[in-house]
Amino acid sequence: QVQLVESGGGLVQAGGSLRLSCAASGHTFSSTATAWFRQAPGKERLFVAAISRGGGKTYYADSVKGRFTIARDNAKNTVYLQMNSLKPEDTAVYFCAAKTAPAFVYYTRNGDYDYWGQGTQVTVSS
Repeated sequence: QVQLVESGGGLVQAGGSLRLSCAASGHTFSSTATAWFRQAPGKERLFVAAISRGGGKTYYADSVKGRFTIARDNAKNTVYLQMNSLKPEDTAVYFCAAKTAPAFVYYTRNGDYDYWGQGTQVTVSS
């Protein structure tokens, strides 16, 4: 079992930056591929970024490529999302997710993931 708790959300001006954290409990975290998803008001939940269990592979949605960076520190049982050059359209609740996976493997669909955090709100003002 893996429990995930997101933090670091808040209000930021367009062009600014935020760093989200997802803290995991459970010794199996280092065996999980992890990802970030987001859900804007009235919209569907969408994939943002994924990282393999050891950090060797990453993948980004086109909408955030070049602006966001996903990383993880397995010694701290934490995955991060560094968000730069934020735009109002990035406003959403951001969720982290995890799934037990082989090395160098990641997933991009909601249904792929077994464990989810509660979400953290990111609001970008224009």
